Amino acid sequence: QNLNQKTRRKDYLRGFVLYGHGSRGRRNGDPQAFGGAYKDSLTTPGAWTFGFTAFGETLPNYENRVTLDYERLDPFGLPQLVLDVQFGENEHNMRKEMSCASAEILETAGFRNVETYNRHSEPGLSIHEMGAARMGNNPKTSVLDRWSRMHEIPNVFATDGSGMCSNGWGNPSLTYMALTARACDFAVGEMKKRNL
Repeated sequence: QNLNQKTRRKDYLRGFVLYGHGSRGRRNGDPQAFGGAYKDSLTTPGAWTFGFTAFGETLPNYENRVTLDYERLDPFGLPQLVLDVQFGENEHNMRKEMSCASAEILETAGFRNVETYNRHSEPGLSIHEMGAARMGNNPKTSVLDRWSRMHEIPNVFATDGSGMCSNGWGNPSLTYMALTARACDFAVGEMKKRNL
């Protein structure tokens, strides 16, 4: 979705991915069943089902943040983290389209008995932690510079997802690796110049 003018949506920005999965359930789903008949039922697969799991981008939102609560300390005397995060209108609109697109794909493929659902989801249930140390050129609005180096401590690099305020729907691990390789190359160059 949102790949070109033909598929562009006006009710949400960015896009999502659908991961398909099929399986054959067990005929006897009773968790308290026992005995020979139950054992036999486990070797007889049930009907085929197919479904989608959808992942979409959560837009960066300045109001989504992590702060420290100095009134609540952990066992080591450190302040507790307070997460203030919620999905916005864009994410809710995208979820509706995820469900509609899933049904459309299955019906077009000839599936029968297509049912959709919109399972309640909260931020943090399916994520790669990102954005706690925003990357940018301005030290007043970001923690890291373009090389993943802290503005205030030039010999500290953070090459995980903390510098990324947003991520598309895909797994960001390769991006983390690329940021790490880039930061290492920069750090080696700075060390050779005796700047680190």
